[in-house]
Amino acid sequence: MILSLLLACAATRPVVALANDPAGGATAGAVVAAVPVSPDLEAGVTALKAKRADEAVAAFTRCLAATPELLECRWQLGWAYWITNDWEGVVREWDALARVAPTYESVATQLPAARGQLEVRRLASAARSSAAKSYASTAPAGATVRLRAVGDLMIGTAFPAGALPPNGGADAFTAVKPLLADADFTFGNMEGPLCDLEAPSQKCKPDAAPGSCYAFRTPTSYMRWFDEAGFDVVSTANNHAIDFGEVCRSQTEAALDKAGILYSGRPGTVARWETNGLKIALIGFHTSNSGHLLNDTATAVALVKGLTAEADVVIVSFHGGAEGSKAIHVPAGSETFYGEDRGDLRVFTHAVVDAGADLVLGHGPHVLRAMELYKGRLIAYSLGNFATYGRFNLSGNQGIGAVLEVQLARDGAITAGRILGTRQEGQGIPVPDPLNAAADLIRVLGQEDFPGTAVPIAQDGTLGVAGK
Repeated sequence: MILSLLLACAATRPVVALANDPAGGATAGAVVAAVPVSPDLEAGVTALKAKRADEAVAAFTRCLAATPELLECRWQLGWAYWITNDWEGVVREWDALARVAPTYESVATQLPAARGQLEVRRLASAARSSAAKSYASTAPAGATVRLRAVGDLMIGTAFPAGALPPNGGADAFTAVKPLLADADFTFGNMEGPLCDLEAPSQKCKPDAAPGSCYAFRTPTSYMRWFDEAGFDVVSTANNHAIDFGEVCRSQTEAALDKAGILYSGRPGTVARWETNGLKIALIGFHTSNSGHLLNDTATAVALVKGLTAEADVVIVSFHGGAEGSKAIHVPAGSETFYGEDRGDLRVFTHAVVDAGADLVLGHGPHVLRAMELYKGRLIAYSLGNFATYGRFNLSGNQGIGAVLEVQLARDGAITAGRILGTRQEGQGIPVPDPLNAAADLIRVLGQEDFPGTAVPIAQDGTLGVAGK
């Protein structure tokens, strides 16, 4: 993926450097024909294409020493550090480039990604610190936290045209607001950006047939409905987070910040807050490096261990697994969907619990899946579709949703829980389900997929978890 972003440097390519302006300053991005293409630059690009990173770093460093005004040397040096996972080097070089030429190439969009990876390393390194050995909870004895969690949320999209709900989305959560608001905090997966950019998605080809490409872009004004419904924290770690690039991801984060809704998604982002004296941390994972990488178990374990050093309760959210009506079971081994590795979910979830996660909340398959008790911690493998308007198949099991309620103690142990059933009407408006089909479906899936460790579910949807 990285090499596809590198630009071939032909000998005839104009050289972008710094040209002096009449006032004696420097003008970034001017084309300076008098500056020759550096042999070291050409050698470095050749080495980079061949993935000879050390050789590329040396060549670009020589290039900078000889011609510091040649900005391409610093840009490509950042890429050389990138492919060796030297995030300090990437950020150092691109920070320097951004200071003199903020519009150069794609530095404005790539630099935040590099900073995010640097933060991931910082978080992971916390697992090796001594903080956990001396950490003591300041929460009062007997403190608990009661949360409610739902699956996928996409309450209308301006792309393609005609997929926005009536009344500006105001009715998206009206019928289920009592279910969402009745908790210490409420969580959901934000399936796609909230953004007002009027541009086609780079994800979809210009000649793509209508309905053949799924890219979402919800107006930022709709953030009001998430806020008023009672959402406190969301995951933005999913395959739709960058449907419209980093511009829309940044707009989404800005809208969440303005609404006071916490989030985890972009690498390095962790939601942290305090409830009833309990320090809580939530981190979201996905099966691509646009988020914390689900498929990198070792780093995931290090990240979770790091969070246990600072929080009473650690919650892991993940977006993974195959999709659709046939994806209701959790298989042994890795899942694929349209050729993409969607993770070995049994391995991932057990690994993060072993690392200290107290609750694991899954989403992505667009159907409900089983719930398991592993070492006394609850794993919900998929909370299904909750509020998915206009662009989703809601037939059969895909139209059944749930609100999962869980009560956790100071040590992260689950003390109570229940499933509140929902379903979607029309094009995707959630309403309570008095029959609680969700509880019945999750119960039978648990018995089939996790005999011996499935979460016991009573007829009224309560979970048999106390004392487990």
